[in-house]
Order: sequence, then C-alpha cells, then structure tokens
Amino acid sequence: MSTLYHDGQRALQDRFDTRRLADRLEDVKVHDRFTSDDKAFVERLDLFFLATVDADGQPTCSYKGGDPGFVRVVDDRTLVFPNYDGNGMYLSMGNVAEHAAVGLLFIDFERQRRMRVDGVASLHFDDPLLAEYAEAQFLVRVTARRIYPNCPRYIHQYRLVERSRFVPHAGERTPIPPWKQSPWACDVLPAHDPARPE
Repeated sequence: MSTLYHDGQRALQDRFDTRRLADRLEDVKVHDRFTSDDKAFVERLDLFFLATVDADGQPTCSYKGGDPGFVRVVDDRTLVFPNYDGNGMYLSMGNVAEHAAVGLLFIDFERQRRMRVDGVASLHFDDPLLAEYAEAQFLVRVTARRIYPNCPRYIHQYRLVERSRFVPHAGERTPIPPWKQSPWACDVLPAHDPARPE
C-alpha cells in the first residue's frame, strides 16, 4: 500500500496506465535517509530551488544559491543551509515559520541530474554551525521525509560562467547590490544594513 500517492495522483496514473511504474519507482527509488551518493550530490551543488506553503495553502518557490557545499547533509536524515541577506520580505522563511513542510529540488545542469527532498524545515538562530557560514542570518535544518531522484531527460545542459559575486565569503567585503541604493529602497533599509545611507 503506497504512502506516497494521493487520489489525484492515482487518477492520473490510472488514466495513463502508469500505476505499476509509479509503484515500482516508489519501491526502488524513494527513501527517507540520505545515502553517501545523495550527500555527495547535494554538497557539490551551488544552487537549489525551495518550495514552501503559506498559512492559507498558497505555494511559492524560491532559488537559493551559494558556493558548492553551502547545503550540507549533517546526518542521514538532516540537511542544513544558510539564510543570507535578501530583499527582507522573508516569503519562504516566513512560510517555514508558519508551515514547516518544504520541497527542495536539486539540479546539476552540467551533469543533467536532479533530486527531490521533501521534508520538514525549522529555523535556527543559534545553530552550532552558524559560525561556519559567513554573513548567514540563521540556518535552516530540513528533516527529510522523502528523497528521490527525478528523470533527467528534460534537463537542459548548462555550463557555469561565473558564480554570483554577492555570495558571502569569510574575510571579504560583500558588495552592495545596486537595488539597495535605489530611491525606493535606500530610506527603508534595516538599521544594520551596510547599504543604508549615513
């Protein structure tokens, strides 16, 4: 008996005769613990996409980027990633605070591979690993419920040109993004923001 699929998914599987395939994929691919291969895959990437849901059930998806290894698998059920300075709206992180269910999509565009992680997230402002992430505001820990690869055939192959110069690095001054100096933003920046006018 499947614990992964609901009636809507089953109806489409039956319509397109994929129920047997879906059940087999659940049996052989879906797991709830990170393997050593999962860990290596996640930790070599420099980006992922995060899906969250607000208190009314409205989903949103955000891009998260950093240096390779900014997402770490810290044990066989848990991964951690930093929250860096953003636009101050805290749409995704506010959703996590209200409704902890999350979906993460990791894609390696060069090797054309992807993996999903469904889990429960929590915000940690005093996490022991926080000091290892320059300029991180807090860390997010995700306890995995389901980990599974996705078919890679529709992944377009891309090559990295350069990483964002705004990713924080220890001992280096992070540049100020131009939008923070715009007339509509500069007078409402947080008191501690380096872009705030003197």
